[in-house]
This record gives sequence, structure tokens and C-alpha cells, in this order.
Amino acid sequence: MLKVSNLQELIEQEIRNYCKKWESSIPYNLYHPVSYAMNVGGKRIRPLLVLLAYQLYGNKPESVLKAAVAIELFHNFTLLHDDIMDKAEMRRNQPSVHIRYNENTAILSGDVMAFLAYGLLMEIPAPGIIEVISQFTHTAREICEGQQMDMDFESRLNVTPEEYLEMIRLKTAVLLGCSLRVGGLLAGCDNETGRLLYQAGIDLGLAFQLKDDLLDSFGDEQHFGKKIGGDIVANKKTFLLVEALQRAGSSRKEELERWLKKGKFNKEEKIRCVRSIYDELDICRVTEQKINEFSSKGIESLNRVGVSVERKEPLLTLVNSMMNRIS
Repeated sequence: MLKVSNLQELIEQEIRNYCKKWESSIPYNLYHPVSYAMNVGGKRIRPLLVLLAYQLYGNKPESVLKAAVAIELFHNFTLLHDDIMDKAEMRRNQPSVHIRYNENTAILSGDVMAFLAYGLLMEIPAPGIIEVISQFTHTAREICEGQQMDMDFESRLNVTPEEYLEMIRLKTAVLLGCSLRVGGLLAGCDNETGRLLYQAGIDLGLAFQLKDDLLDSFGDEQHFGKKIGGDIVANKKTFLLVEALQRAGSSRKEELERWLKKGKFNKEEKIRCVRSIYDELDICRVTEQKINEFSSKGIESLNRVGVSVERKEPLLTLVNSMMNRIS
């Protein structure tokens, strides 16, 4: 059984191998952006979850690397299109694909990434591959639903915390659930184990996104790797904002809404004022409680998976690092 660091090396090497192949594929302007998108890094959490879930039962994680890369490909495809819709100019401290190339190229290269992911899955000679592809397809549709909800929220001031949690479940958490279930299925786990792995991924994915929301407004800029307060400046509907709008009294709610409606403003002043309202309403504590609630539920599901503690240890180590991250 391989450690997390060894699995990370396997994933990175496999991605490098595919990137070399794509870089030499024709047409260049279709495949080179795919290599660029995959080479700018990232935490590689989703492919790691595939391999760690597989290792709960299986002993040859290299045999399911194609599934791990497929899920990372699909994840990066969604980011590529998200950046276009959000007009985001940077991704992981590098120019976004639509900035590095152009918008039309980014759209088409993103499309081919989705089909490359399906192609990789089809190459896996596993008895449960139909169920894997079915789960992957269902997840892909849900991610699109979550993205549409996120876009719909942009023009609404009355988004509830419950609606927000459903949106991030679809947009973010389902792919973590899919990653764990796919890894388990490829190792031959039973239906109940697959259900537990999927639910663990959903709860941990919710906790992960809420942690992201919290760090964007209150993280350490040096560790977070980008300027704090970006979500506040962009009027992004985060758990912190929707919870604050629901908890605020009339005067504070009006103040928040004024900032949301302002066309021109000083960025630093807006960040400072909105954060002061969050502090006044104890939004950090509320968010941390939700993070702890979902992470505890996710770990509980993993603890119910019927394998030895030794088999679970690498997966639980990764989960712990995800929940305690500062960047």
C-alpha cells in the first residue's frame, strides 16, 4: 500500500506523460491549451481520492491511474469554462487559458478535455466500468446544474444558506463524492461501501468549499496565495455573505446591500467594512461550526467502511490535511 506522497508522484508522472502526448497532437491550438491547463498545478485532491479509495481494497493503484487522470481532466475542464464565465484572468498564479490563448480556443479545448476524460475511462478493463461511467455522467450533469445555480445567484440578494449549500454540493462536493466512489468501485467494493464513500465525499466537499469561503475573507494572504477579500470585492455569494444577510438586523443588512449594489468603490474600504460586519455577526464562528459539522459527518462515514485502520490511514491523513489547511 502506497503513501499519499507516493500516490502524488504517480499522478504527477501520469499527467506529465499525457501532457507530452497532447502537446504533440494535432491541431496544436486545440491540444496545447489542454496541456497548459493541466500543467499549471493544483492540489490534485480528486485523483488522490480515487487512488486512496481504491487502496482500501486494491493493491495496484497504478492500474486505475487512468480514472484518476480522467477526473482531474474533467475538474480542470470545469475550471477552464468557469474562468471564462467569471472573466477570471488568473488561475493558480498563471494567466487563465482564455487569457493565455483566446476565449474561443478555451471553450473548444475545454470541450475536448471532457471527451478525453470519457475516453480514458473507456480504456479501463474493469468489471464495474459501466457503473463508474454512469456515476461520472450523473456527476457531470450535477456540476452543470450547480454552475447554473451559482450564475443565477449573481442577480439575487435573497439567497438562503440552504440554497447556497445545495449549490456547492452540486458544483463542488459531488466530484469529490464521485472520486471516492469510483475508486472504491474499481477495487470491487460492495454497494453499501460505495454509498458510504460517496456520502463521505459529499460531506467533505461541502466542508472543503466552506473552508475556501472562510479563507478568502479571513485567511493569511501569504499562505493563501492570492489577495484576501476577492469574493467580497466581486460580490460573490459565499456562505459568509448569505449567512450575514440572513442574520443581520435592518441597518447592517442595508449596509451590506449598499456595498453589493455599488458600482464604484475603494476595494480596501469595501473589504474592511464587510469584514467588520462579519465580525460583528460572528460569521467566522458560524462558518467554522458548519465546516466541523460536515467534516465530522464525512469522517464518520469513512469510519464505517469495513476495512482495517491501516488501510484507511492514508485517506484519513489526506482528509485531515484538507480540513486543517491554511491555503
